Amino acid sequence: MGSLTIPLPIIQGGMGVGISLSGLAAAVANEGGVGVISSAGLGLLYKKSGKNYIESSIQGLKEELRKTREKTMGIIGVNVMVAMSNFADMVKTAITEKADIIFSGAGLPLDMPSYLQSGSKTKLVPIVSSDRAARIICEKWKKNYNYLPDAIVVEGPKAGGHLGFKNNQITDEHYSLEHLVPKVVATVKVYEDQYKVKIPIIAAGGVYTGQNIFDILKLGSSGVQLGTRFVTTTECDASQAFKETYINAKSGDIEIIESPVGMPGRAIRNNFIDKIKLGYKHPIRCPFKCIKNCDVASSPYCIINALFNAFKGKFDNGYAFAGTNAYLAAKIISVKETFNDILREYNLSK
Repeated sequence: MGSLTIPLPIIQGGMGVGISLSGLAAAVANEGGVGVISSAGLGLLYKKSGKNYIESSIQGLKEELRKTREKTMGIIGVNVMVAMSNFADMVKTAITEKADIIFSGAGLPLDMPSYLQSGSKTKLVPIVSSDRAARIICEKWKKNYNYLPDAIVVEGPKAGGHLGFKNNQITDEHYSLEHLVPKVVATVKVYEDQYKVKIPIIAAGGVYTGQNIFDILKLGSSGVQLGTRFVTTTECDASQAFKETYINAKSGDIEIIESPVGMPGRAIRNNFIDKIKLGYKHPIRCPFKCIKNCDVASSPYCIINALFNAFKGKFDNGYAFAGTNAYLAAKIISVKETFNDILREYNLSK
């Protein structure tokens, strides 16, 4: 990835609210992968460190990066969603604090290079769900900033959390990761050849086992991003109850829901989700304005509060986002053991 060398091409997905912070990110980085801090909801986790949500989010990201650097010399990234109202603040903070990489999806980060400072070494990696989105970003970045992505994550519809697909596309094979990766690789190769650069493609969404990694790398990707598999690790920053939700989940429990932010999402079904389906409206107010396109007036609940409650293990008022393979989790083990298992599975696939 440009001047940045990643020992193992495994990127840990940025999972909010509070699921991937310094604990998980540092542990993954120490194993040679890329550890990623999620910037989503940091203003809630660090609400006492600032005068308001925006200020607390900035302080929270600074603190998480500081704590991570104390635990590892490895590569650390920050995930910043375009849909967040404080997108610019989080990108600027990550660059100022010298994060190695910024990963950005949930919208097209068309102006992200504009935040780079003179001498900045932070790499910029957009997350896309189509070859068209990859093309648009490459065109806009090159034209407006003379900059091309340092890598591109292509995320398929089997991912956890908010998805960049319409409901009818989620189960359509034409939108599967296996179909998307070769198309994005071919699209990006045009820019690689024209400008004599390398733009690695990182495959994400439903990648869980070493066999999955082996199969997807054969399609042209240079690396993979895994989120769900790292939730059931001892170092994951989520509560024990959150992790056990994964352990106890069956395949049929993982379903698509409609999020208040207007996007489909994949989560583990529970009583809270069932109540929402029945028309239960959880009384909400919006002191944060954390997502640009969240319509408070028509929302049955506050998405950030629901995810924050889940992070703390309070599932009466929240739920856990999860990838389609979350039900495969059988026990909570260390990040080191997880890497060893993945590498063993990968080698058996050869």
